[in-house]
Amino acid sequence: MVYVFPAIFTPSQNGYAIRFPDLPGTNSQGSDMANAIYMARDALAMWLDYLMDEGEEIPKPTALNDIPLDPGQFVTMVDVDMSAYRRRKNSKAVKKTVTIPAWLNEKAEAHKLNFSAILQEGLKKHIGDR
Repeated sequence: MVYVFPAIFTPSQNGYAIRFPDLPGTNSQGSDMANAIYMARDALAMWLDYLMDEGEEIPKPTALNDIPLDPGQFVTMVDVDMSAYRRRKNSKAVKKTVTIPAWLNEKAEAHKLNFSAILQEGLKKHIGDR
């Protein structure tokens, strides 16, 4: 789930102001270009995450050539991997009850194994998410 949207960058004395013409209210700022790109990506991820949580439609990005600019402004595409963003955001622990044979439980406890860590590792390997 990678999304790419155009962002308008406006240079200022303090760095750059950023806005997304397709996502009204999605604004940010950065102290230099690297920070501005980072902040733009973060603002984009938060706004798209909100739209997803609310079940709202994500708009189609405007073509770069169709974006009007004021003197000094420039537009660049900003991407965000929403799967990765939502995975980091929603990484709270969830309690699960599992059933294993008693003999396996005894051997695992004798080896002082961390059941949660092993289950997480196995699930990630099984679904191909390492």
